Amino acid sequence: MVADGDSLDIHRARLRDGSVCDIDIRAGRISRISESSSGRVQHSSEPGRAAVPAIEAEGRLVTESFVDAHLHLDKVYTLPMIGEAALAAYTGAGMTDAATGIELARAVKADYDRAWITPNVTRALRDAVRHGVLHIQAFVDVDTVSGLEGLYGVLNARAEFAAVLDIQVVAFPQDGLLRDSGASALCEQAMRLGADVVGGIPWIEHSEKDMAAHVEWACALAAELGTRVAMLVDDTGDPSLHTSALLGRSMLEHGLVGRGVACHARAVGLYPVEEQVRLADLAREAGLGFVSDPHTGPLALPVERFLALGVTVALGQDDIEDAYYPYGRHNMLEVAFLASHLLELKTSADQAQLLDMVTRAAARVLGIADHQLAVGNAANLCVHHSERLVDVLREHAAPRWVISRGRIVAETEQVTVWGSGSDPTG
Repeated sequence: MVADGDSLDIHRARLRDGSVCDIDIRAGRISRISESSSGRVQHSSEPGRAAVPAIEAEGRLVTESFVDAHLHLDKVYTLPMIGEAALAAYTGAGMTDAATGIELARAVKADYDRAWITPNVTRALRDAVRHGVLHIQAFVDVDTVSGLEGLYGVLNARAEFAAVLDIQVVAFPQDGLLRDSGASALCEQAMRLGADVVGGIPWIEHSEKDMAAHVEWACALAAELGTRVAMLVDDTGDPSLHTSALLGRSMLEHGLVGRGVACHARAVGLYPVEEQVRLADLAREAGLGFVSDPHTGPLALPVERFLALGVTVALGQDDIEDAYYPYGRHNMLEVAFLASHLLELKTSADQAQLLDMVTRAAARVLGIADHQLAVGNAANLCVHHSERLVDVLREHAAPRWVISRGRIVAETEQVTVWGSGSDPTG
């Protein structure tokens, strides 16, 4: 990683509103934002002290760093070990075979070993840094087949990146709690070992009674430990399960207002509009944020309607070359670009909303305070290659500079060398 200390100046940074400013960073925080002069701004250092390093942004767009609100980090790059049958089952036929896909994907967990999981996770985290993704909610399978191997593999990699990345680990009972006797004890052990968030996937259970018990267990544990809760809900083509509402009501019962995340909620897109409105009302009351990953399945949360109803919605990478999605570069600009097409969000206002869903709104969903380019906040920033947001989304390139806690941690240049006679402008 590139490290330049925790003091830094950014000259001629273009903000979201189009203004061009100078940004001063001291002790890892934004200490000043001031109007920029027409040329480079020279900041004198105190006598006897080294000059503060500076980035010459030259009018490029500067934004908050990116937040990935949903990633199955222990599973990255496992598709070659599994084969494509699970992928076909999960994404086909309107997701009616989603549970079958999960069952097929389960086979790889018999071979879980931190010795190969940690290098895979490290690769995904290096991609995160390169693409300016500095906050991650990472789901990790905890069950009686894989035990805690996935957790140890992720915790090992998290320790390596602790100076750069904020990774919230979710203890996730992928195979259910009632279906997989012993998973609840393992999840509780995972929380003691360093997991941060209690996970759940209630729809995987066999009955409505078991689904309710699954949600009750997770929310009760989160309330006892003082943590957040994050669940995969309504992640099938069956709109009758209503597990998103189960989560919202249980959060209210356990005093978890503002401390819950509903991932996917795909089947909500099949609800009648009046049911969508009722769920949005419940979500606002419970402070339940949603994460949509429309690129990893044929159904999606009705994002535009939920945003209009005042519900906080983020986007997530979800998967990187695993049983549920064959692509992924841990690039939230790429995720936003795909969502723009899949959700028909293309106007300039939509583009600003997409940026929010991978920066500020995503941070709010995860309970991250003050993730905004403002004086006094942590200096977690991206300096992009282009001046305009539409170009940043169009190209979805790794940022020119990535700044974590006031330090430059990644630099990416884009260079094309034209062959003889191939440059039409030459």
